[in-house]
Amino acid sequence: FIPGIRPGRPTAEYISRVMSRVTLAGAIFLALIAILPNFVLLATRIPNIYFGGTALLIVVGVALDTMKQVESHLLMRSYQGFIK
Repeated sequence: FIPGIRPGRPTAEYISRVMSRVTLAGAIFLALIAILPNFVLLATRIPNIYFGGTALLIVVGVALDTMKQVESHLLMRSYQGFIK
């Protein structure tokens, strides 16, 4: 149920429109992240140091996953008193 949208075809069209917008915004963001290291290298003129956008995405993904795992461990620690 989506408030203000009738069930059926209007709902499907609304979801499709929202998904298209989200996908476009995500694609533009990922393209910027992939191109950003090249602009940084051009601006700093450091010839021997190179890091790609893909590596940057992987590092950010691993960092976010690590933060989620730490949060879950801390949350489980607070529930241990209830389990015993």
